[in-house]
Parts: sequence; C-alpha cells; structure tokens
Amino acid sequence: MRQVNNMRVISGKQKGTSLKSVPGHSTRPTTDKVKEAIFNMVGPYFNGGMMLDLYAGSGAMGIEALSRGMSKAVFVDRDRKAIETIYSNLKTVRCLEEAEVFKNEAKRALNAIKKKERQFDLIFLDPPYAKQTLADELAFIDTHNILLQGGYIVAEHSSKVLLDNHYKTFTQTKEERYGDTSVTIFKSVASEESI
Repeated sequence: MRQVNNMRVISGKQKGTSLKSVPGHSTRPTTDKVKEAIFNMVGPYFNGGMMLDLYAGSGAMGIEALSRGMSKAVFVDRDRKAIETIYSNLKTVRCLEEAEVFKNEAKRALNAIKKKERQFDLIFLDPPYAKQTLADELAFIDTHNILLQGGYIVAEHSSKVLLDNHYKTFTQTKEERYGDTSVTIFKSVASEESI
C-alpha cells in the first residue's frame, strides 16, 4: 500500500508547511499526535538554543524545533535517502542556514560531538526499534555532558524497551505511551556544585 505523504510542520513560524517523508520503508515518521505531545512536554516554544536529532529521518522533528524557536539544529542519519530528504525539507522551510546535516552512524556522530565538546538544549533520539541502542547512547550523553543545563532529551522507542530513570546529569521526568510507541522525557539535573 502506498504511503500518503501528509507530514507537515505543526506550529511556529513554518506552521502548515508540507514536508516530504523518506522514500521506502526504512524510516518510521513520528505522527502529528505524538509530535504535538512531545513539544507540549518540552516547549512548546523556544527562545533560541541548539537541537540534536540523532536519527533524523526526514528531519521533521528538527524542523519543528526550528519553527518553534530553536536557533540551530544538527541532523544526523546514516541513510543517503534520508539525508537527501532532510536537505529537500530544509530548502522548503528556508532553514538551511540554521541547520547542519551529517551522514553518519549515531555512535560515530556522538564521538565527533564529544571531541568538539558540543552541547545541546534538546536531543531527540528515535532509533529503529529493532536496532535501538538507547541505553548506550543515553549513558554516553550523560558521561560526556552533552546535554546543557536546563535541557531535555526525548527518546521515542518501543513500549517494550525500559530505560533507566536516573543518570548523573539528567533524570526521567515523564513517559507517555501511544500504542506500541513510548516517549520518555529526560531533563537535566540542576548542578549540585556549591557556590
């Protein structure tokens, strides 16, 4: 059955703009209902900031974040068709200047981010359900302090996957279930350093 392309930007300055989905069945787009719920939990709007979409697919989540006020988004995907789709969607919403796009595997991308000592206000993780390594990625983000103070991590995953509640630099604040999909939200932990 042919997939109908009805992805769009839900809110913000690009509201209503149609986006392309990645051709084929290699990616699973986040539904509008889940997307709206996610941004209501971590936004819904932003006054600048850096966003990382580690399994970007079509780029829809990063574009939504830019539309809602993030100043920069970094898109990572290992699939060539996904990278082409991200560029196409960024051109449609005229956000190429606010974006960095990398064709890379998540683990290598995180290593590059660590080396460059980059940090983010919002990190979105939506790996393929069959190949997810969320526990490892969350531990890496924690160990190398990749989430900025006050920032959020959003993990979209199979409802069968259980994630740790607490890390050194962030803690789980919410988990919502949508059928076989769960969305887990982590928020940075306030620094306990004495003044």
